[in-house]
Amino acid sequence: MAEASPWTPDQPIIEITDIHKSFGHVEVLRGISLKVRKGEVICIIGPSGSGKSTLIRCINALTPFDRGSVRVMGIEVGAPHLDKLALRRRVGMVFQQYNLFPHRTALQNVMMAPIQVLHQPRREVEARAMALLKKVRLEGKEHSYPGQMSGGQQQRVAIARSLAMNPDIMLFDEVTAALDPETVKEVLVTIKQLADEGMTCILVTHEMGFAREVADHVYFTDRGVIVEDGPPAELFANPRDPRTQAFLSQVL
Repeated sequence: MAEASPWTPDQPIIEITDIHKSFGHVEVLRGISLKVRKGEVICIIGPSGSGKSTLIRCINALTPFDRGSVRVMGIEVGAPHLDKLALRRRVGMVFQQYNLFPHRTALQNVMMAPIQVLHQPRREVEARAMALLKKVRLEGKEHSYPGQMSGGQQQRVAIARSLAMNPDIMLFDEVTAALDPETVKEVLVTIKQLADEGMTCILVTHEMGFAREVADHVYFTDRGVIVEDGPPAELFANPRDPRTQAFLSQVL
């Protein structure tokens, strides 16, 4: 079982302390620390290869880190006998690629994990899955297969699928990067709705306007370290570090 200590909502829901990660001789994370409070929306921005995706993959144990500490609601993610299922029930994740099962309908994709992993009653799961598809504005698409849907619609099914596990935290890893420009907005609207409802969210994103609008706090990473962070109005309007200034001058 995961090592855990009692967690209360007045403590950080996620606490990352000095984590390091190398792939071979390449040091991808070089001592990153940050804290996330319950209900906060955090955006992580930075150039490709700066460690953003690796960082959030460490949070739900998809990528093991070499040293440091990650605690999620009292669970020590680096514990030797981590209960990954217990962790991932708390932490949902949506990826750049939708990873839907092509031979299953939208409804079936959303229902799979609660039934097969959590062994919840099918009727109860189906009712919740229908409600989640309505929540992500896919009412009427329940019986469509992924190949019959646009990329934006498939990504919203992927979001509903993560929400079906009733997570406390949602991680979004470049979820609009593979989408056509006209379908990006429909996915961002869905994420903003979750944020407005109080879901704790961490987003790796290149959508600077969205980060400015929804984030409580923005972290700029480069070469495996946090270069600068702050509220979006402050970081985007008055970046202090030359690396942040150079990056924002290219993307804004």
